[in-house]
Amino acid sequence: MGSIYKRGEIFWIKYYRHGKPYRESSKSTQITKAQKLLKKREGEIVEGRLPGIHFEKVTFDDLAKDFLTDYRVNGRDTLDKAERSVGYLKKTFGGIRATEITTASIKTYIDSRMGEGLSNASINRELAALKRMFHLAAQCTPPKVSLIPHIPMLKESNVRKGFFEQAEYQAIKEELPEDLRPIVTFAYDSGWRKSEILGLTWIKWI
Repeated sequence: MGSIYKRGEIFWIKYYRHGKPYRESSKSTQITKAQKLLKKREGEIVEGRLPGIHFEKVTFDDLAKDFLTDYRVNGRDTLDKAERSVGYLKKTFGGIRATEITTASIKTYIDSRMGEGLSNASINRELAALKRMFHLAAQCTPPKVSLIPHIPMLKESNVRKGFFEQAEYQAIKEELPEDLRPIVTFAYDSGWRKSEILGLTWIKWI
């Protein structure tokens, strides 16, 4: 059973999970708000969930750090692009708690970036990074977020299709004839279209 007590004029609550005590401020001088918060926390524990206080401590910066770490440990070639996306997102969401990043605030971010003249494709790359941050946080043990906000993606014109991950690229390249491998490598590293690459003059060095 939890309890309510006062520190100065503010009401605090105390509750237990797996025998461990938790203390949390209701941030209010009204006991009814403390009672409501205590009931909410006890409900979360009964349902086997982590108390919400865990998630309220996690910030965008924590999610961004884990996102970039994931890129580094997996040796992704596009780390520089990921860092740029984080940099742009951080101008808006830096220091903000993850629980405060909602669909509404994301739409405001989209509107702001569109006002700066960015293409839908460029904005989508940043939104994809944000979405990946939340998915990584949800996969942690224990999880760092209790839910993943809906992140609307923008419609792109002239969308390139057929992208695949590095492991798939390596597997396909190994099955190709030797003379085609340099072309495929160049396409993967540069992002050029097939018509652009085949228009180049290729020289075999001996």
